[in-house]
Amino acid sequence: MARVDVIMPQMGESIAEGTVSRWMKKVGDQVKRDEPILEISTDKVDAEIPSPSAGVLAEIKVQEGETVEVLTVVAVLETEAGAVVPAAPPAAAPSAGSNEVEATAPVAEAPKPAVPPVAAAVVTQTAAAPPGSSEERLRQRSTPLVRKMAVEYDVDIATVPGTGYAGRVTKKDLMAFVESAPSQLPVVATASTPVVAPASPLPQPQVEAWSGDRVEPMTKIRKLTADHMVMSRRTSAHVTSFYEIDFSRIADIRRVNKASFAQRGAKLTYMAFIIKSVADNLRRHPILNASVSGDNIVYRHSINIGIAVALDWGLIVPVIRDADELSVLGVSKSVADLAERARSKRLSPDEVQKGTFTITNPGVFGSYIGTPIINQPQVAILGIGAIEKRPKVITLEDGQDVIAIRTMSMFSISYDHRVVDGADADRFMADLKRDLEQFPDEGM
Repeated sequence: MARVDVIMPQMGESIAEGTVSRWMKKVGDQVKRDEPILEISTDKVDAEIPSPSAGVLAEIKVQEGETVEVLTVVAVLETEAGAVVPAAPPAAAPSAGSNEVEATAPVAEAPKPAVPPVAAAVVTQTAAAPPGSSEERLRQRSTPLVRKMAVEYDVDIATVPGTGYAGRVTKKDLMAFVESAPSQLPVVATASTPVVAPASPLPQPQVEAWSGDRVEPMTKIRKLTADHMVMSRRTSAHVTSFYEIDFSRIADIRRVNKASFAQRGAKLTYMAFIIKSVADNLRRHPILNASVSGDNIVYRHSINIGIAVALDWGLIVPVIRDADELSVLGVSKSVADLAERARSKRLSPDEVQKGTFTITNPGVFGSYIGTPIINQPQVAILGIGAIEKRPKVITLEDGQDVIAIRTMSMFSISYDHRVVDGADADRFMADLKRDLEQFPDEGM
């Protein structure tokens, strides 16, 4: 018998740790090669991890709910001698619904690895890490969240002792450093800037559980979402504007084209029209497709639209890359593909990263409108209210006003007032409203 270690995979260069969400097999179970054996959760994506080879699950080393560093052995398989196919050295992973979400941007083909990209197994015995290896990179880096927090607390992350894999600084390390040595924190000041001590962490309120209450710990994705939302509110000066959009023309276009789209394997939804129009207008209004970096504004060249997808276990935002280069048909396929793989936990880390603008759709649940929180480090997020028939006053060609039944929706845009002025956001929304209400037939 040969033994194969199942490890916590590194789902992207910025991923330092992962949580075992669920074991899909128990000790003693037979497993087939590429059969999912466990489910993990990271700060970027949830994923099912396939078995690297056929055999028996001999030992589980990390229990459900435990968080461990990447490359930690989480289980051991016993296989027939000679049945193990050694894994090729893992390539660096790419840096890392709604009304319905296909990334159709072309990618260069690469030789298929012997083990799937998210396979979590290696044969024991590893060589010492050479310079430039993942271990060496890990010593110099931390997760985006930790780096962001270090900037907020004016901490040089290189001075923080790390307990993570290869000495990597974790969130717990940073907070312990801030809380135990506030007087040692470096503060940068100029002659015209007063010295201000970094803010201390906000205390987490504790609530007494009463008789009959059920107390459950937050899931990893819920805790990460909570941290991200609080950080965003603290970072950006949020302002929200509202616009009423008449979808009657698009409703007619959908009615005419739904059958032909279905024949081509796509479901024609309102969301496809919205994404296409948003992407086109972001090219005209680049400040809405930007990020803030210190005192600089980074204007993104790529237009990558994130679509917030509500799942039973939390919220995830898959990204449609280069959305401005897609037709309505291409967007429709992208939306459906990404949303389905988000629900089945088959997204790769690259597919939830590098978004430049986010759309969230509370209207799919019947909400009239919402005021969404910006998805950092972006500077704006669009909220879509329910698209439904409502009475609307319209003016006929002869100037007479009448009440008509129209297909309507309310849109909201939350934007970062540090760099996006109200006039910028309103011009963007006015153009978006015009394009949706006058959507051309040839725009399909």
